[in-house]
Amino acid sequence: MVVVDCPTCGTKVEWTEINTYRPFCSNRCKQIDLGAWANEKYVIPVAAPSDEDGDDTA
Repeated sequence: MVVVDCPTCGTKVEWTEINTYRPFCSNRCKQIDLGAWANEKYVIPVAAPSDEDGDDTA
């Protein structure tokens, strides 16, 4: 049996079909995580493009 930590609260959760909220421990933790995404609290960092594209036609 696989056991994971709930991404929101850290509670140990069994990864089974019975747990419909996996990887979360409850609907509450699932909704908290969804709210964080909606409020843009999770961000994927993006490197700014450089001006050096190899084109010398400036």
